[in-house]
Formats: sequence, C-alpha cells, structure tokens
Amino acid sequence: MRNLKLPSGQLIPILGMGTWRMGESPRNHQSEIDALRYGLDLGLSLIDTAEMYGEGGAEEVISQVIASRRASVFLVSKVYPHNASKQGTIAACERSLKRLKTDYLDLYLLHWRGSIPLAETLEAFQTLQQAGKIRSYGVSNFDVEDMEEVSQLKGGKEIVTNQVLYNLTRRGIEWNLLPWCRERNIPIMAYSPIEQGRLLNNRTLKTIAQQRQVTPAQVALAWVLHQDNVIVIPKSSQIDHIEQNYAALNLKLSADELATLDAAFPLPSKPVPLETL
Repeated sequence: MRNLKLPSGQLIPILGMGTWRMGESPRNHQSEIDALRYGLDLGLSLIDTAEMYGEGGAEEVISQVIASRRASVFLVSKVYPHNASKQGTIAACERSLKRLKTDYLDLYLLHWRGSIPLAETLEAFQTLQQAGKIRSYGVSNFDVEDMEEVSQLKGGKEIVTNQVLYNLTRRGIEWNLLPWCRERNIPIMAYSPIEQGRLLNNRTLKTIAQQRQVTPAQVALAWVLHQDNVIVIPKSSQIDHIEQNYAALNLKLSADELATLDAAFPLPSKPVPLETL
C-alpha cells in the first residue's frame, strides 16, 4: 500500500474503503462486516465513514470489524453541518466514538458547510485534538472560496484534507481546487470514484478494460489513483468489489490510455462550481 503524508505528519493510505449506505439494513449486516474484514486483511487499512451513514449504523458495523485491530486502522468520520457548533461537534464526536467503540479518530471532517460559523467548528476540532479524541481534522465538499476562507481562521491552517466528489466525469476540481490544495500539500480525498457505478457502461472504459483484462471499475479507479496528491475511497460493501479495488493499485495506465480517457472524459472548458452528490 502506498501512503501520502498529511500536513500533520500522519501517513494515510492512498486507497481506502468507503461505507456510505452501510448499516441501513440488518440483512446486509454480516456481508458488510465480512467485506470490510476482507479489505483489512488485504491491507486496505483506511476506513471512511460518517455519523450520517445509516444514522450511525455504518459506524456500528465498523466497530465489529476493528475491535481487535484498531491500531492498524486509519479511521475517518464526519460531523453533520447541523451538529457543527462547538458543543455540538464535541458531542457528535463522542457519539461516533461510542458507536465505533474506540477512544480516538485518526481524522475528523466537517461533512459539508452549513449555517454554523466555521470558527466554531474549528474551535471544537482543536478542543477534541487537544483531548486526544481526534488526531487530525479536515473538511468535505469545500470549494476553493470555502478553503480560502477557512484557512484564514484560527486553526484553519491545520486542515489536512478536503474530501470531494472526483472521478472521470467530475473533473472540475482540476481547474482550481486541486491545484490550490496541491500548492499547500493538502491531499484531496476522492469519493464516488466510479460515479456510483454509472461509469461502468462507458464504451471507452470497457474497451480499455477488455484490452487489459481488467474491469471498467478498475480502469476508472486507476485513473483517479494516477492523480497526484489524491486519496481514493470507493464504497466497499462486497468482497468481489474489494478485490477489484485492491487490484487497481497495481494497474498502471499507459500514456496512450490516459490520453484516450482525457478525450473521452474532457476537462470542463472553464471553471465550474464544486459538484456534490
């Protein structure tokens, strides 16, 4: 597993496991646990979750996966914007820790920007960090203007990542947000790297996958993994998908293949607002 170094000095794997929509159905409970355990066994030690996912259900699933191996897991969770006041953030973090059955998070993010002043959330993050409840903190779904604003606040310079939507069909961040973050050595965490499966029927992806004897999903993941200073967190609720995701680490796209993908999925002709799902 390759790692990136966060501004805090922590090493974070460039490929992890996302847990959106996990913990919502009891009938999927064991298969979700089995998939995440399998991923950890392979070396996919980064797990991304949020209090929003299954209204805490995903965190409860994860607790059963990491119980005996917490020290080897890089654990990320997120706070709802409506909980992001100083006391609300602290309370939300405590609830997440209780559901996860751990005493700290490696990384805690503001899920998206809401109406609560960012200064309050940052103050809470710093309080949690000083108490040892979180090791680092960051944001999610922040555009360049948001990043510029938050970086000027007390504690804003300690933001270590911005988790955003990024894949072959959502390349707008390459205009401004991605360069802005690269200049400051702030890695991007890319969610929905295969556009929730909608990319998989694309003819160009299928052709390259057939030529390389891999899947379209692996080609799409390999493209995102090729980008500098980017961490990728595909959803990981099935063992066969975990295997494919892991194998994408070793899929190196050629210059010709990258050019073909650029032609099939062109960069927007001008800067666009940050896209979200």
